Amino acid sequence: MSDMITADLVDLDLSADTKEAAARALAERMAALGRVTDLDGFLADVAAREAQMPTGLDGGIGIPHCRSEHVTEPTLAFGRSAAGIDFGAADGPADLIFLIAAPAGADDAHLTILSSLARQLMNSEFTDALRAVADPAAAAALIRGDEAPAAGPEDSAAVSEAASSETAAGSTAPAPGAPAVAERPFRVVAVTSCPTGIAHTYMAAESLENAGREAGVEVTVEPQGSAGFTRLDPAVIAAADGVIFAHDVPVREKERFAGKPTVDVGVKAGINRPGELISEVRGKAERGEVTSGSAPSSPVERGGEAGEGYGTKLRKWLMSGVSYMVPFVAAGGLLIALGFAIGGYKINKAPSVMDHFVWTQGDSWAALLFQIGVVSFGFLVPVLAGYIAYGMADRPGLVPGFVGGSIALTINAGFLGGLAAGLIAGGVVMAIQKVRIPAAVRGIMPVVVIPLISSAVVGFLMFVVIGKPIASAQKGMTDWLNGLTGTNAILLGALLGLMMCFDLGGPVNKVAYTFATAGIAVSSPSDSAMKIMAAVMAAGMVPPLAMALATTVRGRLFTQTERENGKAAWVLGASFISEGAIPFAAADPLRVIPSSMVGGAITGALSMAFGATLRAPHGGVFVVPLIGNPFLYLIAIAVGTCVTTALVVVLKGMRKPAPGAATAGAADGTATAPAGAKQPVAV
Repeated sequence: MSDMITADLVDLDLSADTKEAAARALAERMAALGRVTDLDGFLADVAAREAQMPTGLDGGIGIPHCRSEHVTEPTLAFGRSAAGIDFGAADGPADLIFLIAAPAGADDAHLTILSSLARQLMNSEFTDALRAVADPAAAAALIRGDEAPAAGPEDSAAVSEAASSETAAGSTAPAPGAPAVAERPFRVVAVTSCPTGIAHTYMAAESLENAGREAGVEVTVEPQGSAGFTRLDPAVIAAADGVIFAHDVPVREKERFAGKPTVDVGVKAGINRPGELISEVRGKAERGEVTSGSAPSSPVERGGEAGEGYGTKLRKWLMSGVSYMVPFVAAGGLLIALGFAIGGYKINKAPSVMDHFVWTQGDSWAALLFQIGVVSFGFLVPVLAGYIAYGMADRPGLVPGFVGGSIALTINAGFLGGLAAGLIAGGVVMAIQKVRIPAAVRGIMPVVVIPLISSAVVGFLMFVVIGKPIASAQKGMTDWLNGLTGTNAILLGALLGLMMCFDLGGPVNKVAYTFATAGIAVSSPSDSAMKIMAAVMAAGMVPPLAMALATTVRGRLFTQTERENGKAAWVLGASFISEGAIPFAAADPLRVIPSSMVGGAITGALSMAFGATLRAPHGGVFVVPLIGNPFLYLIAIAVGTCVTTALVVVLKGMRKPAPGAATAGAADGTATAPAGAKQPVAV
């Protein structure tokens, strides 16, 4: 680690009072040594990583880190704060701050060294020595390992074992005094991973191993980091009594752990409360609770981390269903819209193409597209329900979820029925999985017992108990939409525009989008439903288009990285991908998000006032020929884009130019990077 940290990269009197200021102070030291080429670009990458999950750890440690195109070589900077800085840890501010900068293409050897540092942070002698050291050179030497902290033989052995455990796949032996071999100790296998794969992955592994030694439990960890991972021996997995997943990215090859009691949490839980996780998995093993562990990767691989509120878990479950439903919406909606565009609005009366199809007639091709789209739309509610249940209960939730969603269609309960069916199915499966099951029948639980019982329960509830009230509510909502006119319609358009621009692809945005697509997910949607769909798509296009325009007309107000992102935002906005504005919102939320909401609300209201209609649920400007009143529709988008652009430019102009922004006087609002700097990559 001698080339990663020097005395110049150590600040023992860090005066910053926020995590952003601390990161900047340490990053400036890196930039002064030429290890960071674009300070603001690198800090934006650090902030993006911090936004995924706070990097504060219990014990007074902050460890901001990222992989970035703006880093020339793996670098570590260390700061010590007397007052403490809030990095989001549960036990309070951090006084030891480590900023880890890894190049986007960092090699395995460097990442291995960085992971070793992460493991050292779990050693109290190491952190105590850092708090006591008085000289920057001595601090750098201590971090490099040139000077070892004072430790007894036991502690030294533990640190040595931790440093080499990556190669040995994290294997540990029972602590002295553990049960004899004849009384075989409880055995746990664990997988740890984090988005960057540098720090938290290995800190969680070290923490679990240490907790295992203290509890007399054999813990074998597979850290799945950026440098790759060494798979656990299948024999070790087979002999394990329980499994712990401490991860924030999908577990790779998860099916290897099928059929064992499992605790599934975020990576920080593995760092902060490893003893509780070991106790929890032991309790599940004693009760015979088993999870399948064989589901493929998904947006929601677990029902929520320990400590999360019910509302947070519910949002994750619903977003799981919506994320799988959207591709069906896009494919089916576009096919139906193309069918109408080619064959006219009477194409829904055409006979089945199985009975009548003429290769040379356009109407036959139009009918084919329309009928394929209708079939695709038929999957929307079952897919929504099935993957809500999957987000809650993993693969066993799929069968009752799809069954419940299909019943919702059968009884005309629509999307409300699908939401209810998915939540009920997931809840039923989770309840069944908590029942203690004899070992002899555990193997058939995921494929026979759980699907059978859960489908029967969900079917009974949907057909007999709650189906009819939900169907009545769905009909009432449809009738209300069909009756919207005048001021009410304009206000609804403004509200949907606000929602589309509030979180740019997040939960609120998805609620508005799902509300709109629900209305057109039938073969003959009402005029009001098509107006709502048009308003939602128009408003969703405004934020990225406005950011692209703002970086063009006032480039000096934006950093070089933002100007590069602005070029991509033109295409993203034109394609109705609201997420194209996220880099701008993340960097300056108080100016970008309110401006976007104002422009989106105006566009949504104008679209409704102009009576624009849309059969396609996606496509942006590429489906303009399918839009009713297309000219006025484009005017609505242009007005909202200009309003948002003007607000962003005015608000940004009221502050000092951002560091690294283009210098004034560039006629086209662009600037070149400093000599030798790497060109930023658009997000």
